[in-house]
Amino acid sequence: MSGAMWFIIGLVIFIFTVIIWVYNRLIVLKVRTNEAWAQIDVQLKKRTDLVPNLVETVKGYAAHEKTVFENVTKARAMLQNAGGDVGKTIEANNILTGALKSLFAVVENYPELKANQNFLNLQIELTGIEEKIAYARQFYNETVRMYNEYQQKFPAVLFASMFGHTKREFFEIAEEEKKVPQVKF
Repeated sequence: MSGAMWFIIGLVIFIFTVIIWVYNRLIVLKVRTNEAWAQIDVQLKKRTDLVPNLVETVKGYAAHEKTVFENVTKARAMLQNAGGDVGKTIEANNILTGALKSLFAVVENYPELKANQNFLNLQIELTGIEEKIAYARQFYNETVRMYNEYQQKFPAVLFASMFGHTKREFFEIAEEEKKVPQVKF
């Protein structure tokens, strides 16, 4: 065989190796992103399971706050019905977060409820879950950033869409959650 033929064979092997490497890297990043989303999903499920206990505890003290309880229940149902859709889950999570803020605002009006041990335990558990959600959201967003970034880099940009890889959306906080709470004395 001539030198030109060896060059062509070497070039084909090199291109094939690059394609395999890019494909495998895209798969690794996609799997990490899916895993990170699954961790968020687990924490959201824990929080969703905890909400009815919290609502029932508060209901005993604040029975006339019907709309707050209905909003929390609706938001929880939305989160459960979001399925695997990231966008719907993010939207439902933001609504549930707002509803829980309203619930805790009601709690402020009931000093005896704030001292109730069951409520305190539920509040501590919910706080722990919220911290885990925040960490999981941060990890998910980091993996999404890496995945999206890699798809835009050369040579992956040539193959990402061909292999069915698309840009993922970040788990962003709703505008209401970004507002700084105001403390007045």
